[in-house]
Amino acid sequence: MSFSLYIAKRYLFTKSSNNAINIITGIAATGVVVGALALFIVLSGFGGLKEFSLQFASFFDSDLKVFPAEGKTITFDDTLSSEILKIEDIAAISEVIEERVYLQYKGKNHLASIKGVDANYGNVNPIDSILYFGEWFEPNREEVVIGLAMVSKLSLGTRDYGNLLKLTVPKPGKGQILDPSKAFTSSPAVVSGVYAVNDDLNSKYVFSDVDFARALLSLDSTKVSALEIRLNENADETSTIAALQSLFQNKVIIKTRIQQNDALYKMLNAENLAVYFIFTLILIIALFNVVGSIIMMILDKQSNIKTLFNMGATIKEIRAVFLYQGILMTLIGGVVGVLLGVLVIAAQLQFGLINIAQDLPYPVSLQLKNVIIVLVTITVLGVIASKIASSRVSEKLLH
Repeated sequence: MSFSLYIAKRYLFTKSSNNAINIITGIAATGVVVGALALFIVLSGFGGLKEFSLQFASFFDSDLKVFPAEGKTITFDDTLSSEILKIEDIAAISEVIEERVYLQYKGKNHLASIKGVDANYGNVNPIDSILYFGEWFEPNREEVVIGLAMVSKLSLGTRDYGNLLKLTVPKPGKGQILDPSKAFTSSPAVVSGVYAVNDDLNSKYVFSDVDFARALLSLDSTKVSALEIRLNENADETSTIAALQSLFQNKVIIKTRIQQNDALYKMLNAENLAVYFIFTLILIIALFNVVGSIIMMILDKQSNIKTLFNMGATIKEIRAVFLYQGILMTLIGGVVGVLLGVLVIAAQLQFGLINIAQDLPYPVSLQLKNVIIVLVTITVLGVIASKIASSRVSEKLLH
């Protein structure tokens, strides 16, 4: 153990004869603990909110989604499907038709998106977990599954064969339309079930059989709007995307689950970063107490410093004493704060101490990266604060 570190530990853990110094040091240490605790809890809280938000947004997002690079559709047949399924990391694939659709029911209207999916869709995305009541539509039938918000807005129920839901889309083609009655294609459908995810998604999609959507949009059997793909566990996304691009001759755009929610990820990450900087600023303010505490300690130990200097200690070694003292104070305070934070977050996960709704505990996430972020942040700031304070030791002070 170096001479400077040994003296620093003695100064840190031994009470001063001046009670004011002890109080100032205690306040500084408490500030570090509270700052580290607050930063860790906030990062864990935002991590939980991020996971909570994305678990709903990703219900309709597959591991990979293939879009046309140009136009609205991709040419897709059984031969291409077989080639895709030969790729090692691909577990399942589903054909998807998506387009805006106008819904009418007993004089009430709603604008949504029809999402025609094939029988493999349940192997790509979890159908059972989103179905609120009723049943998923039967293939090759004029049945749809709608969101819970649409039920409320249109005032409809399931299996109402006497009053069918009317779906209307513009007819494809070019040129001027002289007869408005011929500009749209409509088809009736019975609502077989209702899904529920969140308020936004519950009013967005109308699920139907892919062939029903094709007929409504006047598309042939080889056309799809997109392909949704589920990967095997621990799959290599990069190599799988490269293999798919080769099959499609680079005429498609392939997005991962994160890229499909790119705007949401960016927003959540920006909020997390902003909160980190705000609480880091608060931590910096708390570390001013450490600077003040060390400066007061330097003044209190002035006679001891002169003795050390006369015994042969250099200015650099004496400065190192107070540098190490400040680093030890912030590091120990940071570790204590993080340990308390871990206990608080663990208690929230186990017992749900704070709720955002009656039966919904505030979401938090206990992650190793947050521990590392807090400890690294407080160590770096502690070194800077200690360096500033220890620079007060000068030759002028020794005479």
